[in-house]
Amino acid sequence: QVQLVESGGGLVQPGGSLRLSCAASGSIRTINAMRWYRQAPGKERSLVASIATNGVTYYVDSVKGRFTISRDNDKKTVYLQMNSLKPEDTAVYSCNFITSTTYYWGQGTQVTVSS
Repeated sequence: QVQLVESGGGLVQPGGSLRLSCAASGSIRTINAMRWYRQAPGKERSLVASIATNGVTYYVDSVKGRFTISRDNDKKTVYLQMNSLKPEDTAVYSCNFITSTTYYWGQGTQVTVSS
């Protein structure tokens, strides 16, 4: 059974940094896309960043230049380096792995940006 385990969330002041990690355990096929989503209170979940097998990345406009997504295929892990954090980045962040046949979700980790 495949599980995605996230870590790295927490409370940080505006302008601070956090690094999220999401690692897959269990037998999993080749992971095509690895993605980070977030859901703020009262809002729908939305895509933050994505990275393909070939390393091509996508970022939502609001995080461009501040967030960096990366992956380690051997470790079946995706990272999200978040710099210059703003209060509007406060949300539950969830990772999503997509294979050729299915997809998996992490349980979510809370990121709170507040002074």
